[in-house]
Amino acid sequence: MSIEVQPSHIDQIKQTNIGLVYRLIDQHGPISRIALSKKAQLAPASITKITRELIDVHLVKEAEFPELGFRGRPAIGLKIDSEGWQFLCIRINKGSIVIGLRDLSSHLLVEEELPFSVLQGQSFLDCIVDEIDHFFFRHQSDLERLTAISITINAIVDPVNGIIHSSSYYDIQDIPLGTFLRQRTGLPIFLQHGITAWTIAESLYGAGIMTAGQILHAGNHSVVEIGHTQIDPDGERCYCGNVGCLETVVGIKNILQKARYLAEQHPDSIINTTAANTGSLTIDFLCQAAIEGDPLVTEIIYDVGERIGRIIAIMVNIFNPERILIGSPLNSVQHILYPAIQQQITQRSLPGYSQQVDIVATQFDNTGTFPAAALIKQSLYSGELLIELMQG
Repeated sequence: MSIEVQPSHIDQIKQTNIGLVYRLIDQHGPISRIALSKKAQLAPASITKITRELIDVHLVKEAEFPELGFRGRPAIGLKIDSEGWQFLCIRINKGSIVIGLRDLSSHLLVEEELPFSVLQGQSFLDCIVDEIDHFFFRHQSDLERLTAISITINAIVDPVNGIIHSSSYYDIQDIPLGTFLRQRTGLPIFLQHGITAWTIAESLYGAGIMTAGQILHAGNHSVVEIGHTQIDPDGERCYCGNVGCLETVVGIKNILQKARYLAEQHPDSIINTTAANTGSLTIDFLCQAAIEGDPLVTEIIYDVGERIGRIIAIMVNIFNPERILIGSPLNSVQHILYPAIQQQITQRSLPGYSQQVDIVATQFDNTGTFPAAALIKQSLYSGELLIELMQG
Protein backbone atom coordinates (compact mmCIF):
# COMPACT_ATOMS: atom_id res chain seq x y z
CA MET A 1 0.00 0.00 0.00
CA SER A 2 1.42 3.38 -0.99
CA ILE A 3 0.48 6.79 0.33
CA GLU A 4 0.73 9.75 -2.03
CA VAL A 5 1.73 13.03 -0.36
CA GLN A 6 0.15 16.02 -2.05
CA PRO A 7 2.62 18.71 -3.23
CA SER A 8 0.70 21.35 -1.29
CA HIS A 9 1.32 19.39 1.90
CA ILE A 10 5.02 19.16 1.12
CA ASP A 11 5.17 22.90 0.49
CA GLN A 12 3.39 23.59 3.79
CA ILE A 13 5.78 21.34 5.70
CA LYS A 14 8.74 23.09 4.08
CA GLN A 15 7.34 26.51 4.98
CA THR A 16 6.67 25.44 8.57
CA ASN A 17 10.16 23.98 9.02
CA ILE A 18 11.90 27.02 7.53
CA GLY A 19 9.87 29.30 9.81
CA LEU A 20 10.70 27.16 12.83
CA VAL A 21 14.44 27.17 12.09
CA TYR A 22 14.44 30.92 11.47
CA ARG A 23 12.59 31.55 14.75
CA LEU A 24 15.04 29.43 16.76
CA ILE A 25 18.02 31.18 15.21
CA ASP A 26 16.41 34.55 15.92
CA GLN A 27 15.69 33.65 19.54
CA HIS A 28 18.84 31.69 20.38
CA GLY A 29 21.51 32.78 17.91
CA PRO A 30 24.37 32.43 17.54
CA ILE A 31 23.44 28.77 17.77
CA SER A 32 25.27 25.71 16.45
CA ARG A 33 23.67 23.45 13.89
CA ILE A 34 23.74 20.57 16.36
CA ALA A 35 21.89 22.59 19.01
CA LEU A 36 19.49 23.83 16.35
CA SER A 37 18.73 20.28 15.27
CA LYS A 38 17.90 19.30 18.86
CA LYS A 39 15.67 22.32 19.51
CA ALA A 40 13.84 22.00 16.19
CA GLN A 41 13.66 18.21 16.46
CA LEU A 42 14.69 17.97 12.82
CA ALA A 43 17.34 15.69 11.32
CA PRO A 44 20.83 17.22 10.94
CA ALA A 45 20.53 16.81 7.15
CA SER A 46 17.33 18.87 7.13
CA ILE A 47 18.94 21.57 9.27
CA THR A 48 21.92 21.70 6.91
CA LYS A 49 19.66 22.07 3.86
CA ILE A 50 17.40 24.73 5.40
CA THR A 51 20.22 26.82 6.85
CA ARG A 52 22.15 26.65 3.56
CA GLU A 53 19.12 28.08 1.75
CA LEU A 54 18.74 30.85 4.33
CA ILE A 55 22.44 31.68 4.13
CA ASP A 56 22.36 31.76 0.30
CA VAL A 57 19.70 34.50 0.32
CA HIS A 58 21.45 36.40 3.16
CA LEU A 59 18.72 35.94 5.75
CA VAL A 60 21.05 34.02 8.06
CA LYS A 61 24.81 34.20 8.48
CA GLU A 62 27.53 32.29 10.29
CA ALA A 63 29.16 33.81 13.37
CA GLU A 64 31.78 32.71 15.84
CA PHE A 65 30.80 32.33 19.48
CA PRO A 66 32.63 30.93 22.52
CA GLU A 67 31.35 27.61 23.84
CA LEU A 68 31.08 27.47 27.61
CA GLY A 69 33.60 25.11 29.19
CA PHE A 70 35.73 24.75 26.06
CA ARG A 71 39.04 26.34 25.16
CA GLY A 72 40.52 26.93 21.77
CA ARG A 73 38.88 28.19 18.64
CA PRO A 74 35.36 29.62 19.00
CA ALA A 75 32.51 27.53 17.65
CA ILE A 76 30.69 28.47 14.45
CA GLY A 77 27.03 29.27 14.95
CA LEU A 78 24.17 30.84 13.05
CA LYS A 79 22.51 34.21 13.59
CA ILE A 80 19.96 36.33 11.79
CA ASP A 81 21.28 38.58 9.02
CA SER A 82 18.88 41.54 8.95
CA GLU A 83 21.26 44.03 7.36
CA GLY A 84 19.69 45.66 4.33
CA TRP A 85 16.32 43.91 4.76
CA GLN A 86 13.57 46.38 5.56
CA PHE A 87 9.81 46.60 5.78
CA LEU A 88 7.28 49.39 6.03
CA CYS A 89 4.77 49.43 8.87
CA ILE A 90 1.70 51.63 8.88
CA ARG A 91 -0.81 52.46 11.57
CA ILE A 92 -4.03 54.20 10.51
CA ASN A 93 -5.62 56.21 13.31
CA LYS A 94 -8.53 58.60 13.46
CA GLY A 95 -7.20 61.73 11.77
CA SER A 96 -3.59 60.57 11.59
CA ILE A 97 -1.31 57.97 10.07
CA VAL A 98 1.95 56.62 11.48
CA ILE A 99 4.51 55.27 9.02
CA GLY A 100 7.71 53.56 10.13
CA LEU A 101 10.65 51.92 8.39
CA ARG A 102 12.22 48.97 10.25
CA ASP A 103 14.74 46.25 9.52
CA LEU A 104 13.90 42.56 9.83
CA SER A 105 15.02 42.54 13.45
CA SER A 106 12.17 45.08 14.03
CA HIS A 107 14.72 47.82 14.82
CA LEU A 108 13.12 51.18 14.03
CA LEU A 109 15.02 53.25 11.45
CA VAL A 110 12.62 56.16 11.03
CA GLU A 111 9.01 56.86 12.00
CA GLU A 112 6.61 59.74 11.36
CA GLU A 113 3.09 60.57 12.53
CA LEU A 114 1.21 62.70 10.04
CA PRO A 115 -2.29 64.18 9.72
CA PHE A 116 -4.53 61.97 7.61
CA SER A 117 -7.98 62.63 6.19
CA VAL A 118 -10.02 61.57 3.20
CA LEU A 119 -11.84 64.53 1.71
CA GLN A 120 -14.99 64.31 -0.35
CA GLY A 121 -14.18 63.08 -3.82
CA GLN A 122 -10.93 61.45 -2.72
CA SER A 123 -10.23 57.74 -2.69
CA PHE A 124 -9.14 56.17 0.61
CA LEU A 125 -6.77 53.89 -1.29
CA ASP A 126 -5.20 56.75 -3.26
CA CYS A 127 -4.71 58.74 -0.05
CA ILE A 128 -2.82 55.81 1.53
CA VAL A 129 -0.61 55.41 -1.53
CA ASP A 130 0.12 59.16 -1.59
CA GLU A 131 1.29 59.04 2.02
CA ILE A 132 3.54 56.05 1.27
CA ASP A 133 5.01 57.73 -1.82
CA HIS A 134 5.71 60.94 0.12
CA PHE A 135 7.34 58.96 2.92
CA PHE A 136 9.60 57.15 0.42
CA PHE A 137 10.55 60.45 -1.18
CA ARG A 138 11.49 62.04 2.16
CA HIS A 139 13.52 59.02 3.29
CA GLN A 140 14.88 57.61 0.03
CA SER A 141 18.43 57.75 1.43
CA ASP A 142 17.38 55.26 4.16
CA LEU A 143 15.76 52.74 1.83
CA GLU A 144 17.42 49.44 0.94
CA ARG A 145 15.71 46.10 0.22
CA LEU A 146 12.04 46.59 1.03
CA THR A 147 10.41 43.24 1.74
CA ALA A 148 6.81 43.85 2.84
CA ILE A 149 4.23 46.31 4.15
CA SER A 150 2.24 45.72 7.35
CA ILE A 151 -0.83 47.79 8.22
CA THR A 152 -2.95 48.03 11.34
CA ILE A 153 -6.27 49.82 11.74
CA ASN A 154 -8.98 49.61 14.39
CA ALA A 155 -11.68 48.47 12.00
CA ILE A 156 -13.49 45.33 10.95
CA VAL A 157 -11.01 43.61 8.68
CA ASP A 158 -10.44 40.41 6.73
CA PRO A 159 -6.70 39.89 7.25
CA VAL A 160 -6.45 36.85 4.96
CA ASN A 161 -7.79 38.71 1.92
CA GLY A 162 -6.55 42.15 2.98
CA ILE A 163 -9.98 43.80 3.09
CA ILE A 164 -11.20 46.58 5.39
CA HIS A 165 -14.93 45.94 5.71
CA SER A 166 -15.85 49.02 7.74
CA SER A 167 -14.38 51.65 10.06
CA SER A 168 -15.70 53.93 12.76
CA TYR A 169 -13.27 56.65 11.60
CA TYR A 170 -13.61 56.62 7.81
CA ASP A 171 -16.51 56.22 5.39
CA ILE A 172 -15.25 53.05 3.72
CA GLN A 173 -16.88 49.77 2.79
CA ASP A 174 -15.13 46.56 1.74
CA ILE A 175 -11.90 48.24 0.65
CA PRO A 176 -9.43 45.73 -0.96
CA LEU A 177 -6.39 47.41 0.56
CA GLY A 178 -4.13 44.34 0.39
CA THR A 179 -4.74 43.61 -3.30
CA PHE A 180 -4.48 47.30 -4.24
CA LEU A 181 -1.14 47.84 -2.50
CA ARG A 182 0.24 44.51 -3.73
CA GLN A 183 -0.47 45.56 -7.31
CA ARG A 184 1.02 49.02 -6.77
CA THR A 185 4.16 47.95 -4.91
CA GLY A 186 4.71 44.28 -5.77
CA LEU A 187 5.26 43.59 -2.06
CA PRO A 188 3.49 41.19 0.31
CA ILE A 189 0.87 43.08 2.33
CA PHE A 190 -0.15 42.16 5.87
CA LEU A 191 -3.32 43.77 7.24
CA GLN A 192 -4.65 43.29 10.75
CA HIS A 193 -6.90 44.85 13.38
CA GLY A 194 -4.82 47.00 15.75
CA ILE A 195 -5.76 45.07 18.89
CA THR A 196 -5.00 41.74 17.23
CA ALA A 197 -1.59 43.01 16.14
CA TRP A 198 -0.96 44.23 19.68
CA THR A 199 -1.84 40.77 21.00
CA ILE A 200 0.58 39.21 18.52
CA ALA A 201 3.29 41.63 19.68
CA GLU A 202 2.70 40.63 23.29
CA SER A 203 3.03 36.94 22.44
CA LEU A 204 6.13 37.33 20.27
CA TYR A 205 8.03 39.77 22.43
CA GLY A 206 6.82 38.93 25.67
CA ALA A 207 -8.15 41.57 24.19
CA GLY A 208 -7.37 38.90 21.66
CA ILE A 209 -7.32 35.16 22.14
CA MET A 210 -4.27 32.99 21.57
CA THR A 211 -4.24 29.23 21.63
CA ALA A 212 -1.19 27.02 21.07
CA GLY A 213 0.81 30.13 20.29
CA GLN A 214 -1.48 31.22 17.46
CA ILE A 215 -4.07 33.96 17.17
CA LEU A 216 -7.46 32.26 17.20
CA HIS A 217 -9.48 33.10 14.12
CA ALA A 218 -12.08 31.48 11.93
CA GLY A 219 -11.40 31.19 8.23
CA ASN A 220 -10.87 34.61 6.73
CA HIS A 221 -11.82 36.59 9.81
CA SER A 222 -9.60 38.22 12.39
CA VAL A 223 -9.36 37.62 16.11
CA VAL A 224 -12.44 36.61 18.09
CA GLU A 225 -14.28 39.90 18.51
CA ILE A 226 -15.81 40.77 21.88
CA GLY A 227 -16.04 44.51 21.26
CA HIS A 228 -19.05 43.99 19.03
CA THR A 229 -21.02 41.82 21.44
CA GLN A 230 -24.34 43.49 22.25
CA ILE A 231 -24.66 44.48 25.90
CA ASP A 232 -27.20 47.31 25.60
CA PRO A 233 -30.15 46.61 23.25
CA ASP A 234 -31.29 50.24 23.60
CA GLY A 235 -27.82 51.71 23.12
CA GLU A 236 -26.33 53.70 20.27
CA ARG A 237 -25.71 52.31 16.82
CA CYS A 238 -22.18 51.00 16.25
CA TYR A 239 -20.22 51.38 13.01
CA CYS A 240 -20.46 47.59 12.57
CA GLY A 241 -24.22 48.06 12.01
CA ASN A 242 -25.42 46.62 15.32
CA VAL A 243 -26.82 48.47 18.33
CA GLY A 244 -25.39 48.67 21.84
CA CYS A 245 -22.06 46.91 21.24
CA LEU A 246 -19.60 46.69 24.13
CA GLU A 247 -17.34 49.05 22.19
CA THR A 248 -20.03 51.76 22.19
CA VAL A 249 -20.42 51.50 25.96
CA VAL A 250 -16.88 51.12 27.32
CA GLY A 251 -14.91 52.93 24.62
CA ILE A 252 -12.86 55.88 25.88
CA LYS A 253 -15.11 58.39 24.12
CA ASN A 254 -18.20 56.89 25.74
CA ILE A 255 -16.60 56.75 29.19
CA LEU A 256 -15.78 60.47 28.98
CA GLN A 257 -19.29 61.30 27.75
CA LYS A 258 -20.78 59.43 30.69
CA ALA A 259 -18.41 61.19 33.10
CA ARG A 260 -19.44 64.64 31.81
CA TYR A 261 -23.12 63.75 32.09
CA LEU A 262 -22.90 62.35 35.62
CA ALA A 263 -20.68 65.22 36.79
CA GLU A 264 -23.65 67.58 36.40
CA GLN A 265 -25.48 65.54 39.04
CA HIS A 266 -22.48 65.37 41.39
CA PRO A 267 -21.16 68.90 41.98
CA ASP A 268 -18.62 67.67 44.56
CA SER A 269 -16.83 65.45 42.06
CA ILE A 270 -13.30 66.33 40.99
CA ILE A 271 -14.59 66.16 37.43
CA ASN A 272 -16.27 69.51 37.99
CA THR A 273 -13.11 71.51 37.34
CA THR A 274 -11.90 73.80 34.65
CA ALA A 275 -10.67 70.78 32.68
CA ALA A 276 -14.14 69.27 32.54
CA ASN A 277 -16.06 72.51 32.08
CA THR A 278 -13.94 73.57 29.12
CA GLY A 279 -14.55 70.25 27.42
CA SER A 280 -10.96 69.09 27.75
CA LEU A 281 -11.68 66.17 30.06
CA THR A 282 -9.26 63.37 29.23
CA ILE A 283 -8.97 59.75 30.26
CA ASP A 284 -5.71 60.57 32.05
CA PHE A 285 -7.49 63.23 34.11
CA LEU A 286 -10.25 60.74 34.89
CA CYS A 287 -7.76 58.12 36.06
CA GLN A 288 -6.01 60.68 38.26
CA ALA A 289 -9.35 61.57 39.83
CA ALA A 290 -9.91 57.87 40.59
CA ILE A 291 -6.44 57.58 42.13
CA GLU A 292 -7.33 60.53 44.37
CA GLY A 293 -10.42 58.62 45.48
CA ASP A 294 -13.22 60.47 43.69
CA PRO A 295 -16.33 58.31 44.38
CA LEU A 296 -18.08 59.13 41.09
CA VAL A 297 -15.09 58.32 38.93
CA THR A 298 -14.41 55.15 40.91
CA GLU A 299 -18.00 54.05 40.27
CA ILE A 300 -17.68 54.79 36.54
CA ILE A 301 -14.49 52.74 36.18
CA TYR A 302 -15.87 49.88 38.28
CA ASP A 303 -18.94 49.80 36.03
CA VAL A 304 -16.65 49.56 32.98
CA GLY A 305 -14.87 46.62 34.60
CA GLU A 306 -18.14 44.85 35.35
CA ARG A 307 -19.38 45.21 31.77
CA ILE A 308 -16.12 43.93 30.34
CA GLY A 309 -16.02 41.15 32.94
CA ARG A 310 -19.44 39.81 31.93
CA ILE A 311 -18.27 39.24 28.37
CA ILE A 312 -14.87 37.90 29.41
CA ALA A 313 -16.58 35.43 31.76
CA ILE A 314 -18.25 33.85 28.72
CA MET A 315 -14.89 33.60 26.97
CA VAL A 316 -13.37 32.02 30.08
CA ASN A 317 -16.04 29.32 30.04
CA ILE A 318 -15.34 28.61 26.37
CA PHE A 319 -11.54 28.77 26.26
CA ASN A 320 -10.38 28.17 29.86
CA PRO A 321 -7.44 30.61 29.52
CA GLU A 322 -4.48 30.91 31.85
CA ARG A 323 -4.03 34.65 31.41
CA ILE A 324 -6.05 37.65 30.32
CA LEU A 325 -4.06 40.59 28.99
CA ILE A 326 -5.60 44.02 29.48
CA GLY A 327 -4.33 46.81 27.27
CA SER A 328 -5.98 50.10 28.18
CA PRO A 329 -5.30 53.60 29.49
CA LEU A 330 -7.33 52.40 32.48
CA ASN A 331 -4.46 50.14 33.48
CA SER A 332 -3.26 53.05 35.62
CA VAL A 333 -6.32 52.38 37.83
CA GLN A 334 -6.17 48.59 37.65
CA HIS A 335 -6.75 48.45 41.41
CA ILE A 336 -10.34 49.44 40.57
CA LEU A 337 -10.76 47.91 37.11
CA TYR A 338 -9.30 44.44 37.62
CA PRO A 339 -11.29 43.48 40.77
CA ALA A 340 -14.49 44.42 38.94
CA ILE A 341 -13.53 42.19 36.00
CA GLN A 342 -12.45 39.37 38.32
CA GLN A 343 -15.68 39.52 40.30
CA GLN A 344 -17.76 38.98 37.17
CA ILE A 345 -15.51 36.13 36.01
CA THR A 346 -15.84 34.47 39.42
CA GLN A 347 -19.63 34.86 39.48
CA ARG A 348 -20.32 33.86 35.87
CA SER A 349 -17.78 31.18 34.90
CA LEU A 350 -16.90 27.70 36.12
CA PRO A 351 -14.99 27.78 39.43
CA GLY A 352 -12.30 25.46 38.06
CA TYR A 353 -11.70 27.91 35.22
CA SER A 354 -12.08 31.25 37.00
CA GLN A 355 -9.75 30.39 39.88
CA GLN A 356 -6.73 29.87 37.65
CA VAL A 357 -7.06 32.99 35.49
CA ASP A 358 -4.56 35.80 35.96
CA ILE A 359 -5.50 39.31 34.85
CA VAL A 360 -2.37 41.25 33.92
CA ALA A 361 -1.50 44.46 32.09
CA THR A 362 0.07 44.27 28.66
CA GLN A 363 3.82 44.63 28.55
CA PHE A 364 3.92 47.05 25.62
CA ASP A 365 2.08 50.27 24.91
CA ASN A 366 -0.16 50.19 21.86
CA THR A 367 1.62 53.14 20.26
CA GLY A 368 3.49 53.87 17.06
CA THR A 369 4.08 51.11 14.53
CA PHE A 370 5.34 48.46 16.95
CA PRO A 371 2.16 46.31 16.73
CA ALA A 372 2.38 46.45 12.91
CA ALA A 373 5.98 45.27 13.13
CA ALA A 374 4.79 42.16 14.97
CA LEU A 375 2.86 41.10 11.86
CA ILE A 376 6.13 40.84 9.94
CA LYS A 377 7.80 38.92 12.76
CA GLN A 378 4.86 36.51 12.81
CA SER A 379 5.04 36.02 9.01
CA LEU A 380 8.76 35.23 9.30
CA TYR A 381 8.21 32.73 12.11
CA SER A 382 5.43 31.02 10.16
CA GLY A 383 7.68 30.85 7.10
CA GLU A 384 5.13 32.69 4.92
CA LEU A 385 7.28 35.75 4.23
CA LEU A 386 10.52 33.74 4.22
CA ILE A 387 9.31 31.63 1.28
CA GLU A 388 8.52 34.78 -0.72
CA LEU A 389 11.91 36.31 0.04
CA MET A 390 13.73 33.10 -0.84
CA GLN A 391 11.89 32.90 -4.14
CA GLY A 392 12.97 36.43 -4.97
